[in-house]
Amino acid sequence: MHLLHDPQAPAADPIAFDDFLKVDIRVGTIVVAEEFPEARNPAYKLQIDFGDIIGVKKSCAQIVANYPIDELPGRQVAAVVNFPPRQIGPAMSEVLTLGFADGEGEVVLFAPDVKVANGSRLF
Repeated sequence: MHLLHDPQAPAADPIAFDDFLKVDIRVGTIVVAEEFPEARNPAYKLQIDFGDIIGVKKSCAQIVANYPIDELPGRQVAAVVNFPPRQIGPAMSEVLTLGFADGEGEVVLFAPDVKVANGSRLF
């Protein structure tokens, strides 16, 4: 299991609060979910609406084990929106969709438990 997915991993080194503020984590709603058969590990290609200011962004997410593709549109998720785009095989991922590992090491999406406005920032 990768260290980032290990629930028993020690806490990371301390950072300054100003460093935390540099990470822009927002809520968005998945508007499109597509199969991504070219991915090395099972994944979906997502389009996530982060509201008028940020707009719709693309993400590649390894969430196949816990989420049927037809249940994803309309679901709110949290994502880092200020990382540079990253090439994932033939797809470009513009945001990092956030999640936690379940008991089998598969991703469980991180999202608010009450609907909030798209583009809302984590604080």
